[in-house]
Amino acid sequence: MAEEYDVVILGGGTGGYVAAIRASQLGLKTAVVEKRKLGGTCLHSGCIPSKALLRSAEVYRTVKKSEEYGILKDHVGIDFARVQQRKEGIVNKLYSGVQHLLKQGKISVYEGVGRILGPSIFSPMPGTISVEMNDGSDNAILLPQHVIIATGSRPKTLPGLSIDGEYVLSSEEALQLETLPQSIIIIGGGVIGVEWASLLHDFGVQVTVLEYAPHILPQEDEEVAKEMMRILRKKGVRIVTEAKVLPETLKTGEVVSIKAEVNGEFQEYMGDKILVSVGRDANVTDIGLENTEIALEQGYISTNSMYQTKESHIYAIGDCIGGLQLAHVAAREGIIAVEHLARQQPTPLDPSWITRCIYASPEIASVGYTEQEALKRGWTIKVGKFPFKAIGKALVYGETEGFVKIIADEQTNDVLGVHMIGPHVTDMISEASLAKVLDATPWEIASAVHPHPSLSEAIGEAALAVDGLALHF
Repeated sequence: MAEEYDVVILGGGTGGYVAAIRASQLGLKTAVVEKRKLGGTCLHSGCIPSKALLRSAEVYRTVKKSEEYGILKDHVGIDFARVQQRKEGIVNKLYSGVQHLLKQGKISVYEGVGRILGPSIFSPMPGTISVEMNDGSDNAILLPQHVIIATGSRPKTLPGLSIDGEYVLSSEEALQLETLPQSIIIIGGGVIGVEWASLLHDFGVQVTVLEYAPHILPQEDEEVAKEMMRILRKKGVRIVTEAKVLPETLKTGEVVSIKAEVNGEFQEYMGDKILVSVGRDANVTDIGLENTEIALEQGYISTNSMYQTKESHIYAIGDCIGGLQLAHVAAREGIIAVEHLARQQPTPLDPSWITRCIYASPEIASVGYTEQEALKRGWTIKVGKFPFKAIGKALVYGETEGFVKIIADEQTNDVLGVHMIGPHVTDMISEASLAKVLDATPWEIASAVHPHPSLSEAIGEAALAVDGLALHF
């Protein structure tokens, strides 16, 4: 027998389960269809497990240099099995929390593969959901007033370079490593590639990064990206830019090798493993889109600012619609979609308000426009920059690399972008995010009294530096 719902959400990742909770808060009868585990990629094979490994790598790095802090040590080693156990414990605890939240909200959860049906005996419009249940029981038929597609994404690879899970890995297989390799080649110097390069190097792995662009992190402010590249190279990470990887040259065995064209010459690179981190593809196949009028654009579902597809009662959010493929973006998109279908008149999400974080060592965090984007859009800008080496708390903490950079409109004085590289900047960026939402000026940021000693003083000093008024540098 078919079950009626106000909202059915395809996908129980961050965007999907947050949308479900918001729908429940608004009194809507809600169901989530998830083929694996609630929490999705972020919880089980992305954000959370990778950050758990990064934290272990950070602790190991700190302990190795503990004598700089006056702490003597006899022996430091890595028990990678326990590192992985800790990661799994964190994931399992959060997974239980997500399950509890949906149960608390009286949200139905269907474990299986959901597909959108076209017009049928159940409904004259496309949108009925057939769920192929994981337990092998008869398909569940769900009759929603609205559908939200939140099917996420999966790691992509280069044509001709297949992920085999043994020699060639994506980030998902890398998270399941039982032992650390002695060396690794990372193809792609974007966010995922840089985070893995950082954590594996801190664990003592020899790392080579092959990046197609002129520098790593091509989506970040160029000055920040180049600073990260300098720091990683200084640590011993080998970074090769403008490298066109040739998948057909892959050789596997005791040693894995692959060639790349660099400056017109062919170079061979060898390691124990290859990690491919060249972006993610939307999960849009085998979900019934062919039974609808929903349009795809470059492989992603096309939506309006309220995340409606061409079928106005069907919405799509998160990685499957492209844009910034970030968990917190998917969550906000889910809230907006639910509030819109519930006639709440939500405010559209301004892309310049979205914070971006890279959890490498050092961390990177940003919000708003890069210097290059601001100039391209025609603004006349002024820039303030302040280094962490002039901040007392950074010296105390023992992490002085990096800086805070603030870009402002010279005419209106509004903050256009804030970019940070340094210790704990992924926590500090929220102040800049609020400033961006409120159209703050550098003077207003500097007028906030920043505690001393704190890393956040760098934000206040960078704001003063926009007008040449920095006090401590």
